[in-house]
Amino acid sequence: MTVPRSVQPVVVTLPDGSQRTFDHPPSIADVAASIGPGLAQNTLAGKVDGVLHDACDVLEHDAHLQIITPRDQEGVEIIRHSCAHLLGHALKQLFPSARMVIGPVIEDGFYYDVAFERPFTPDDMAQIEQRMRELIATHYQVIKRVTPRDEVVELFRERGEDYKLRLIDDMPSETCMGLYFHQEYVDMCRGPHVPNTRFLKHFKLTRLSGAYWRGDSRNEQLQRIYGTAWADKKQLDAYLLRLEEAEKRDHRKLGRQLDLFHFHEDAPGAVFWHPRGWAVFRQLISYMRRRQQQAGYTEVNTPDVMDRSLWEISGHWHNYRDHMFTSETEDGRALALKPMNCPGSVLLYRHGLKSYRDLPIRMGEFGKVHRYEPSGALHGLLRVRHFTQDDAHIYCTPQQMDEECRAVVALVLDIYREFGFDDVRIKLSTRPDNRMGSEATWDRLEGALVQALDAMQLSYDLNPGEGAFYGPKLEFVLRDAIGRDWQCGTLQVDMNLPERFGIEYVDEDGSRQRPVMLHRALFGSLERFIGILLEHHAGKLPAWLAPVQAVVLPITDAHGSYASDVAAWLRAAGLRVEVDLRNEKIGYKIREQTLQRIPFLLVAGARECAEGTVAVRDRDGEDLGSMPLADALAYLQQAASAPDAPLSRAANASVRERLGLQSTANHRE
Repeated sequence: MTVPRSVQPVVVTLPDGSQRTFDHPPSIADVAASIGPGLAQNTLAGKVDGVLHDACDVLEHDAHLQIITPRDQEGVEIIRHSCAHLLGHALKQLFPSARMVIGPVIEDGFYYDVAFERPFTPDDMAQIEQRMRELIATHYQVIKRVTPRDEVVELFRERGEDYKLRLIDDMPSETCMGLYFHQEYVDMCRGPHVPNTRFLKHFKLTRLSGAYWRGDSRNEQLQRIYGTAWADKKQLDAYLLRLEEAEKRDHRKLGRQLDLFHFHEDAPGAVFWHPRGWAVFRQLISYMRRRQQQAGYTEVNTPDVMDRSLWEISGHWHNYRDHMFTSETEDGRALALKPMNCPGSVLLYRHGLKSYRDLPIRMGEFGKVHRYEPSGALHGLLRVRHFTQDDAHIYCTPQQMDEECRAVVALVLDIYREFGFDDVRIKLSTRPDNRMGSEATWDRLEGALVQALDAMQLSYDLNPGEGAFYGPKLEFVLRDAIGRDWQCGTLQVDMNLPERFGIEYVDEDGSRQRPVMLHRALFGSLERFIGILLEHHAGKLPAWLAPVQAVVLPITDAHGSYASDVAAWLRAAGLRVEVDLRNEKIGYKIREQTLQRIPFLLVAGARECAEGTVAVRDRDGEDLGSMPLADALAYLQQAASAPDAPLSRAANASVRERLGLQSTANHRE
């Protein structure tokens, strides 16, 4: 006789290899309780054979089980997802006519998109947060019910939640759906969620923003409420402290404070660079020019506007059309502002016959590109519509590909180190669903990137399906001074565009062959990189990069002529120097210029005028002493030299030793 499965023993294998046998199908919570009351109290969910499940879910068969608690990263994400549902509960109590849309987990938190007849205010958000805390304090149970589709449709129809009905329409194959009940509030989700609101007390609502239904600006606008949630108060407080520090470092605020740039509604997504900001921009380009010249690159420039046919060949017209700015001439010709520099580079390569002896050819271009970004996505320098890329394209033989990939990776990492980014993560993005080229080609290209990383003994994260439509890529992610990650440079390997454009080289045996094309950007976008640098350094840019490297401060008007002469002399020597002739007390001037993050302040009073010296101090308040002008010039030239300048560190050390100053490691910005 066959014993019904429901009464057969269920064997649960735990992560340490131990097993527990139950004479009936246990829930995940039951298993936790059998291990101990402490674990039962902290159980959020369980991972059954590698798949997350709610704590109330029943194990109908033998399984491997990991109990998920707030200490696990999956547990923190469950807390965040449940906080989004709790937000919906509180919001619907306070604003019953609001219609809930979707509330996913994001990095460090969650959000919920909501449709409501008026904009929410910070006061509304504070009221919602308070109601959430009141609900948490009741420690109510979160109830899960797997419900037939037609009942789910009827429930949300009765509640007037039309966005939920639209989401259900997007899941035609789902016959049953998970509903989670927060007392009278109900939401639809795959789960899992916390079993009780007592797990949700370490949260904070952080900000409001606009959003569009399905992320499409052509659809109706919604409101998005952001929040963060953590496993304990210590983690929450640390995160809020990081947010506070990030607010101080906001590059948009620093841009205003330091008079670097601004934006205007008449040119949305484009930067108006002020003299100081443009000085930083030019220094970055000068630095990259030198590094590329040393690495065997030549600099080129291609047109900003090109014919539609070029973009059709490249595939951009089909894959990137919605992000392109286009126009039509009187004769019906379609033109497009370039969103990328690649096709123009290919036309340069194609101009004239190339031999295998010419390869590799490394073309660098500081190319202006234009991409349409929805207005809601624009964010200071970090997300713009008009920007400059430090783009380069390398044309090489297949035999040269691996070596060129390694050279690019080495160059990228070295340059990031020189800008103060020692913590760099590499992501390998592989073939997307929407792509061109054969599987064999993609195998070869992905293999080249893997081989380069392995040969350099560099670890990387796999990012499946996130490559460009024409080739896989490496993405370089920088971690800044307060622990935030920024995706910057890329390296893409491509045999598809050379095929589509029909470019060739003459091989050693006289045959025509296709080159491999590497697409490479290190800063990515100069605008975005400047924004990242400002936030990483809190506005205290390295002295070689600072828009103003020194300010001469006369103590009284009587010393103004001497101060002006000193500033002019230093400028003639190549330093970026200003003089502060305002009729203010010297203490006030020092404070003001320190707030402007000027690396060096040179004070000139009666003694300095008489002796031909200046009193030097840095922006951190350290007094470097009085120096003869020649020594001050030598010190400033070395302290403000670019990191790629030959012997700069050694020369700087020599100057400081001669002046009897401390090690330059404490002072060189």
